[in-house]
Amino acid sequence: MKEKLNEIREKGLARIAGTQSIEELIDVRRELTGQKSELNEVLRSLGRIDPEQRKEIGILSTQVKDLFAEKLNEKEEELIAAKSVLDEPIDLTLPGTAVEGGSLHPITQMCYDLNDAFLSLGFEVYSEDDISSEKYAFDNLNFAPDHPARQSMDTFWLDGTEELRGSDRLCLRPHLTGGSVRYLLKHGAPARFVYPGRVYRNETTDARHERAFFQYEALIVDKDISFSSGKVMIQTILEKVFGRKINVRMREGFFPFTEPGYEIDMECLVCGGKGCRVCNHNGWIEVMPGGVIHPNVLRAANLDPEEWTGFYINIGLDRLVMMRYGVDDVRLFHSADLRFLKQFR
Repeated sequence: MKEKLNEIREKGLARIAGTQSIEELIDVRRELTGQKSELNEVLRSLGRIDPEQRKEIGILSTQVKDLFAEKLNEKEEELIAAKSVLDEPIDLTLPGTAVEGGSLHPITQMCYDLNDAFLSLGFEVYSEDDISSEKYAFDNLNFAPDHPARQSMDTFWLDGTEELRGSDRLCLRPHLTGGSVRYLLKHGAPARFVYPGRVYRNETTDARHERAFFQYEALIVDKDISFSSGKVMIQTILEKVFGRKINVRMREGFFPFTEPGYEIDMECLVCGGKGCRVCNHNGWIEVMPGGVIHPNVLRAANLDPEEWTGFYINIGLDRLVMMRYGVDDVRLFHSADLRFLKQFR
C-alpha cells in the first residue's frame, strides 16, 4: 500500500507540473482529489487494512492529499499570474465596455441649485454642526420651557446630558433655525444668508416624513424688511428651481421664533393640484414655514428689535425634490437603492 501511495504521489505531482491552463487544472484537481480518484479509493479501503498498518497508511494518505491541495493552489496562482489579455486575439472592431459614471444625489443637486439661486441674490452660504444644544435649539428661539418639542418624543437628546440644561444639554439638531442666532452673534447685522443641512426628529416615517431629513433655511435681517419682500423672495426662488411660475399660498401659522408666522404651501406638482397621497388629497403641499423674526430671537442675537427686523423661510428640501421629480414617497430618497437613484443621472 505504501508503494501505491508513493506512485499516486509521484504521478500526481508530475500531472500538476505539466498543466498548462486553468481549464486543464480543474480536470487535474478532479482526477487527483475527486470521489473517483485513486487516492480516495485508498482512503475508502482503510477499513480493510490490517489494524497495525491502518494508522500509518492513514497518515501517509492524508499527507499526500494535503500535498496535492497545496501544489494545486500554487499552480492555480501561477497560471493566473502568467495569463495575459494578449493570450487571446483582440477584435478591435468590437465596441468598448461603457464605464458607469457617478452622479449627485437628487437632494444634493437640489441643495446646489438653491445655493446658486440664493448666491445670485447676494446671500452667503453658512453651515454648522449636526450636534446642537438646548440653548440654541430652543432657548434662543423663544420656545417655552414646557414646549413639547423639548421632550424626547420629538428630540434626540444625547446620553448623559438629558438632565442638564441650556448649553450643556446636547441634542441632534431638530431644526436649522438655531444656526441663525449663531451666525448673527458672530457676524452681526445686516445679514443675508442661507444654511442647508440635515435635521433629526423622533417621529414615525411615512410618505412625507423621515426621522433624518434635509432642510434649507434662509434669513434676511435688516432695518427695513417688508412682508412683501419675503413673499417675492419665496416666489423667485421657486421659479429659479423649477424653471416656471409656481402657485404659492401663505396661511397663518404659529412658530415660537416668528411673529407673525406663516405656513407656506405650493401647488402639488405630483398630481398637478388634483389631490394625491403626497399632498393629503388637497392639491397643496407645505414646503416651508416662514415669517417675521421674533423680537426675542433678535435679543438673543444681541440685536435691538426696535432697530432691526428680519424674515425667515425654512424649506423642506426633501419635499421640494419630490415636487421636482414627481416622486410620491420621500423614503425612496433615503433608501440607498441604486435602482431608484440611477434615474437621476
